[in-house]
Order: sequence, then C-alpha cells, then structure tokens
Amino acid sequence: MTREEQLKSAQRKMQSGQFDAGLSDARSLLDADASDGEALYLAAVACRYLKDFDAAKAFLSRLHAAMPEYGRAWQEEGHLALAQGNSVAALGAFARATRFNPALEASWREQARLYGKAGQAAEAQVAAAQHQRLARLPRELLAVTNHLAEGRLLRAEEICRHYLRQNPRDVEGMRLLARIGIELGVLDDAEFLLESAVEFSPDDVQLRLDYIDVLRRRQNFEKARKEAEALHARDPDNPLFQSRLAIESMQTGDYDRGLELFDKVLEKLPHDPANLTSKGHALKTTGARTEAEDAYRAAIAAKPDHGDAWYALANLKTYEFSDAEVAALREQCARPDLAFMDRVHLSFALGKALEDRGDYEASFGHYDEGNALKRAQTRYSADSMSAELAKQREFCTPELFEKQAEAGHDAPDPIFILGLPRAGSTLLEQILASHSQIDGTLELPNILALAHRLRGRKAGQSRYPEILHDLTGEQLAKFGEDFIANTRIHRQGAPFFIDKMPNNFRHIGLIHLILPNAKIIDARRAPMDCCFSGFKQLFAEGQEFTYGLHEVGRYYADYVDLMAHWDEVLPGKVLRVQHEDVLDDLEGQTRRMLDFLEVPFEEACLEFHKTDRAVRTASSEQVREPINRKGQGAWTPFEPWLDPLKQALGDLV
Repeated sequence: MTREEQLKSAQRKMQSGQFDAGLSDARSLLDADASDGEALYLAAVACRYLKDFDAAKAFLSRLHAAMPEYGRAWQEEGHLALAQGNSVAALGAFARATRFNPALEASWREQARLYGKAGQAAEAQVAAAQHQRLARLPRELLAVTNHLAEGRLLRAEEICRHYLRQNPRDVEGMRLLARIGIELGVLDDAEFLLESAVEFSPDDVQLRLDYIDVLRRRQNFEKARKEAEALHARDPDNPLFQSRLAIESMQTGDYDRGLELFDKVLEKLPHDPANLTSKGHALKTTGARTEAEDAYRAAIAAKPDHGDAWYALANLKTYEFSDAEVAALREQCARPDLAFMDRVHLSFALGKALEDRGDYEASFGHYDEGNALKRAQTRYSADSMSAELAKQREFCTPELFEKQAEAGHDAPDPIFILGLPRAGSTLLEQILASHSQIDGTLELPNILALAHRLRGRKAGQSRYPEILHDLTGEQLAKFGEDFIANTRIHRQGAPFFIDKMPNNFRHIGLIHLILPNAKIIDARRAPMDCCFSGFKQLFAEGQEFTYGLHEVGRYYADYVDLMAHWDEVLPGKVLRVQHEDVLDDLEGQTRRMLDFLEVPFEEACLEFHKTDRAVRTASSEQVREPINRKGQGAWTPFEPWLDPLKQALGDLV
C-alpha cells in the first residue's frame, strides 16, 4: 500500500469513528517517516478522541517542530486545550491557527465564542465576521485559500483558474489568483489581476491593500504611495491605513511623513512589534542610530520571538549583543514553535552575536541553519542562472552595439554602480553622493523591470536578450527617456544621479543601448570576503544565490566571466573599482572615479561618513564611519567550513 493509500485509509477509519484503527495506520506511516506531518496530525486527532491527551500533546509537539506554520496543527492544539478545559490556551492556539491559515472556519468560530465568553466583545465581533465571511465564500475559493495557506500553490492555482473561467469577474477569485502569482513570483500577472479587481470593486479594502503590496514588490513606489494615500484619505485615524502610508512614504523618501505616521500608530498601539520594528527601520535609514536601537528593543520586549527586530539589531553590523541578549537569543532559537521567518531571522542574528564573541564554529552553525531554511524556500537554480548569463554573452555582440551605435537616449545623468551585493557598492555610492553634482538615490528597479518586460509573458520562452537585436532605435530611445522620467522622483536636483542596483551587471548591454552616455562603475571585492559576507547576510528580498556556499561562489565566478565579456565588447565603458584599493588609497580611487565621471574633485567625498543622507542597504551604519578594514578577511576564522565556496570559486580563490 502506498503512503497516499495509507493516509486515505486512516482518514476513512477516523471519519467513521474507528479512532484506534486510524491511529494504528498513522503510527505505521510514522514508522516509515517520523516527521510525516499529515500522519502526525491524524495521530494527534485520534489520540484526542481516544482521550489520551498526553499522547495527543506529544504528537502535536512533534508536528509543530516539523511544520511550525501548519494552521491545522494549531487548530488541533486549540481543540485539545478545550478538551482539557483550558480556554485561555485554546484561544491562543485558535488565534495562531488563523494567523497561519485564515480559511479555518472552526478556529474563527471558536475564537468568536471564547472571546464572547471572556467579555471581549470587539474581538468576538471580528472573529464572528471572519467566520461569516468564510461561510459565504464559494467552496472552491475556500479550498483555494486552504491550499494557498498550506503551500500547495499549483493545486490552488488549478482550482482558482477553473473557478474564474466560470466566474470571470469574481473579485475574491481574482485576489486569490493574484496572491498565488505573488507566491510564484509572477508579479506582473498579479498586478494586472489586482488592478482589474480594484476597478470592479473599488471599495474593497483588502483588494486595495493587496494591490499596494504587489506594487511595492514590483518597486513601483510612487504608484503604491498614491494608492496608500487614497486609503488613508478614507479614514485618516485608521492605524492600518496610517501604517501602510508610513511604509510607502518611506519608500519614496518622505522620511518625516513616515515617522510622523508611525508615531500616530504607536500612540494607539504602543506595543505593536511590527510597527515598532518598521519605525526602527525608518530611523536607521535616516541615521538616527540610538533611536532605531530603542525601537527594535521595544519590539523585542513586546514580542520576545519577533525575529525581524532581533535581526535588525544584528544588521546594524556595528551593534554588539549583551550577554543577556545572547542568552535570550539562544532561548528563542530553542523554541520548537517558532514561525518560519522568525526562526530564519533569529538564526542569522545569533550567528552574528556568536561571531562577535569569537565562537566561530557555533556562529557558522547558525548562519548555515538560516541559509538552509531560506535555500529550501527559494526556487534558485545555479544552472539556470549560469545559462541566463551565458545568453548575455551569446547575444550581446559587437555587431549588436555597432548596429545601434546611434540609438538610445543621450542623457548623461545616470551613474550605475553595480556588481555583487556586499562588494562595497554602498561605500562608493556614499563617496560619490557626497559630491555637490551627484545625487544618491536607491537600488532602483527600473532596468530589472525593463529586462523582465522584454522577456515576454510566455512561460519558459524568454525573448530576452535575443530581442535586443529586433528593437528599433526609436524604441531604445523611448526606453531611455522613460528611465530618466521614471527615476526623477528619487532625485534632489543635481545634474547626475546614482542607481546602485548590484544585479544590473547582468544588463550592461541593455543599459548601453538605451542610455549610451551613462557611466558604469563595477564595485568589486576579493572573492572570499565578498561571497562569505553575502552568505552571512539575510536580504529583504531577492539575492537567492547567497543562501548556499556553492551557489554564491558559482554566481561570483559567473559574474567575473560576464564582466570580462562586457570589457571585451564595450571597451572603456565600465570603470572597475576594487574595494581593497579604496581601503588602501581613498583619495586616489576617489579622484579616479571623479575623473571617469568628468566632475571636479571635492574634498567632501573624502569625508563621506559626515554626509547626511538616507541609506537603506545593509551597509548603512558602516558608511557612516570613516574608512576601516573591519570586514577584510572576516572569512578566515570560518575557513574550516568553507570548502564548498572554495571549490565553486576555483582559481579565483
């Protein structure tokens, strides 16, 4: 009998009240795989009905450890607590269940009942409304919501598409399909679906919140802010709308507005960990280091397992955890019931804390655990990335650039700083942005978004970069004009501005075709330092290649090969700046960059750490210090565990 047949047999027996027989089948499955989540769930349910509460609790503990965000497991925890007469524990379990899976009707129903019994009328009303909403939802969409919450994305998509073929204007169906698209990374389809759904149902707040979310993920920050402004205008005192507008204000550089809105939210919800952490991020970006630390610590005090705040402290780079904080980190990491991203954040934070203490073996273990969790979550393929970069070398030829020599938009404004993350690009940006003629901006998404558009919408049949051979001079000029127009929101009025998106190195051919007068600087760092620094960094999004030693080493090697190609087909186009050379001779390398950019030398560039500007990257605190070598050779104490990285780098080591 196959596993699936055994599962179905156990389910049938339990549905007919044969709990002993169902438990026996579940135990057989667990003999084959002790961490089988579905079998653990069935065993826990069977034991509860058999009133063997200790055994039920033991099965649930194993299930939480294997699948900490499995909503049904927490719903069963609630049922078990009720069976034992513990209403308080039951309420907490049912609330956690709906956090992980909002389609669990029984959990909403029990929350409404238990909140009502406890005299918490407002909370009871909210839970009852959610239960009623689910009760009205078509069964197909309820199934989609369940599959989506439990990670069965392809099954969720199949049911949702079938439902929408019969009900093409059902906005909840469109919203759910968009959420599936976001999870699968198909953001353009998700944006189109949500934009259409908002037109059909303009007063649906959840639709508008999801639409803002996908706009931000696509880094269309200006449009996301306009949508958030519209929501806020409906109800200016609503803390959810205030918080959303604060986040979008920060993304467009309006830090004063963002901080003002966060303060308004925290007046109403002073112990809300998410808003305290977001306020900390805002303060860090503007250089208010002490206030940022206070906000992060307040978030941790409110929710000791709030991994985002713990990692935010670690990500200050120059922060050192106290003995008490390290003990608290260890205690939280040992919990079996952590949410997935809390465990990831805490693993990276404890890795940093132990590295600072010189406990390198334990530190590496926690870094490795955090990376392994993220690697399992992503769909990154080193082979696919190598093939994608090889296509740039195949199709971006001297003949292409010769044919389009007179094409593109002639604006000289952009300065692209690119390379790999953690290679020193933020330092170069801070040096250059200290010049009176150069604006520092953000890691702008425009080039990546254009490359994505040129790939086309047909799955598995990318037209990019081959399509570059088919574009007219007029099209290329229009792309360049659009880039200048769409990035203007991030500028402060200087004649030149920086786009510091590291992965733009993949698209130097496209950049040259649409903006032939743009300047390009390749920020390069010694391979072991660069790669291991990337491995230790938990990125907000993207950079999936960093979550494995082999993967990051291979990506670095592919990057070096592609940059050699650009040097060959576009000689003189790219200025390479080695991070170690900047450390050795700050003034010499600064003058070299300014000469390349054709702007006069200014002393302020050498005092970059005094420049008052917002910095959003992981290096924000480091570039507010004078030049130093703290990160150089940081990999050497970890060398015993870095063989996969060395092997991937090969001769580059």
